[in-house]
Amino acid sequence: MSKTVKSIIYNFISFSILFLPAYYLISIYGGLTITGYFIPFTAFVIAILIAPKFQAIKTKDGEKIFMSWLLMKGLKEVG
Repeated sequence: MSKTVKSIIYNFISFSILFLPAYYLISIYGGLTITGYFIPFTAFVIAILIAPKFQAIKTKDGEKIFMSWLLMKGLKEVG
């Protein structure tokens, strides 16, 4: 499996790990009485902002996966 595909899978997993609890917490405790697209859209925005971002970058040593996160300074090499 290429590093690009792994980075896409990592992005999806990190997003879904944050989206599902955010959706549940907003729907139960959020106070958004309007149903429809407001609860999933709010959970989507929260998950997009908080989820770490993974990217495959070609370096002189080969292709590597790097992660950047809102709660962390700089880039971190993942694999």
